[in-house]
Amino acid sequence: MPDSQNPDNPLDNPEAEDSAPSAAELEAAGQNSMFGGAQDTVPQPVAAPAPAPQASSQPYRVLARKYRPQTFSQLIGQEPMVRTLANAIERDRLAHAFLMTGVRGVGKTSTARLIAKALNCIGPDGQGGPTIDPCGQCEPCTAIAEGRHIDVIEMDAASHTGVDDVREIIEAVRYAAVSARYKIYIIDEVHMLSRNAFNALLKTLEEPPAHVKFLFATTEVDKLPVTVLSRTQRFDLRRIPTELLQSHFGWVCGEEGVEAEEEALHMIAAAAEGSVRDGLSILDQAIAHADLGGEGKVTAERVRDMLGLTDKSAQRRLLGTVLDGDAKALLAGIDEQYALGVEPLALLRGLMDLVHRITVAQIGGGEPDAPTSEERAALADWAGRLTAGQLHRLWQLLLKGYDEVRQAPDPLVSAQMALLRVLHAADLPDPGKLAKKLEHLAETGVQAAPAASGETSSPAPSAALDWKGIVERIDQAGHLRVAQLMRDWIRVETLEDGKLAYALTDELSEDPSPELRDVLLKVTGRRWEVIKLDVGGAPSLRELEEIAHAEAEAKMRAHPLVEATFAAFPDAELADGDNTPASGDRAWSKRA
Repeated sequence: MPDSQNPDNPLDNPEAEDSAPSAAELEAAGQNSMFGGAQDTVPQPVAAPAPAPQASSQPYRVLARKYRPQTFSQLIGQEPMVRTLANAIERDRLAHAFLMTGVRGVGKTSTARLIAKALNCIGPDGQGGPTIDPCGQCEPCTAIAEGRHIDVIEMDAASHTGVDDVREIIEAVRYAAVSARYKIYIIDEVHMLSRNAFNALLKTLEEPPAHVKFLFATTEVDKLPVTVLSRTQRFDLRRIPTELLQSHFGWVCGEEGVEAEEEALHMIAAAAEGSVRDGLSILDQAIAHADLGGEGKVTAERVRDMLGLTDKSAQRRLLGTVLDGDAKALLAGIDEQYALGVEPLALLRGLMDLVHRITVAQIGGGEPDAPTSEERAALADWAGRLTAGQLHRLWQLLLKGYDEVRQAPDPLVSAQMALLRVLHAADLPDPGKLAKKLEHLAETGVQAAPAASGETSSPAPSAALDWKGIVERIDQAGHLRVAQLMRDWIRVETLEDGKLAYALTDELSEDPSPELRDVLLKVTGRRWEVIKLDVGGAPSLRELEEIAHAEAEAKMRAHPLVEATFAAFPDAELADGDNTPASGDRAWSKRA
């Protein structure tokens, strides 16, 4: 600035700080700011330097962004993938396209960015090469971390699905990287690309220039064409175990200066279902929820209330009422949890988790894995008292109830009915014990019930000599109604060459003789003498079938195991298992 203007500068002339600029000066300053030039000829007021911003004025970054991994060592739960990448980089055997798959929040996009940094890192001295441990200090590392590197292009396939978007990539890959070692394209949710877009990308994906790398991320790998899968090196990112998530969230709380109970962290990790991002979002909410209480501590009670989860002690009480058969206490416990804000689905899921942990404790034989001594004691007690069969039956019943509650119009009522069914099923004898009891009764012998008075032996069907064959011939000839009549209502007295004498069952009063003569003539080719009697005759074919069925049932009841079953359960019923269709419209479906 010229010396003649220094007196007008407030920094050089303190007395000028209080003097306001004139209208001409303001107009000139506005024109200079719009069109440039003459800045040195017009004095401008200079504001006093603003105080340094306080830390509280900085925008808040959610935990999921703040603790996004910046190095492979910070990427938890994906050690096999990191080891494979490290070996590939060390041996200079880098694929030209990588595919990261897995559920949401396990680090697919973060891994893609880390690979971009690992391939383009030049080290603090600018002389480094690709490394599995990028320095995080060089220009490529910092630019990629901040999402501003010109040679690392990120594209969201959910909003760029068309072939035109892919065509831009195909045109751009021909040009070398501007400032990086590799030009890298990160395409998130790649399964959202259209079929035409995939087809347009195939040739470039298979034979890209040496300076280009493709990094794909997707949650639905089954939607990708096989032609794309075969051209990429695939990494399946695993769900993060609950224990590892809990440890990681504890570390985050330490970094944030927040105190958290172990049980609260365990509930958050379980609710995350293997997703780091989901878990950090829940933890963010839990910390905010804790601040409302004034103590600033993430407690299990507040997390349970926030997530709508049932108290574990309440879970144990409910399971106890089920196993004790106390229906009244069970309904009262369900109502109490519902009033506290616990959803019926969460209630069923909590009981399922409890049964699963009891089963695991029973198989392991050691001390159950539980955060409190009270819970460990309860799990150990149930694991010792319940059999494996009972636990599996409980699980199946709870699983069926869970599906019913999820689809029911009134989840609370459905949960009540489902748990009452579980309660009553708990009274049923164990199938294994029941089988042993029946075998014991069969070995020791059980007296069969005396036969009812008046029982007579089955009549001999000697009169029905060739009758069944004649009926079948008539049936095959297409005279279905007459064949049915002959099968169900005709009691044959005499069957000789060209002569039939018969009586009818009580159900049929009309005389079918003319129709029988006509059909027998058509089928056999000769005239028959057909005589209707008032009484007599052997049982009809249908009656013979019923007699045979009754004899088979009597024989079954005489079996020692069946007798033992009826002795142990007097009210039991013998269900007929014969699905053979009976004759006529009187299908035998009796229950004894």
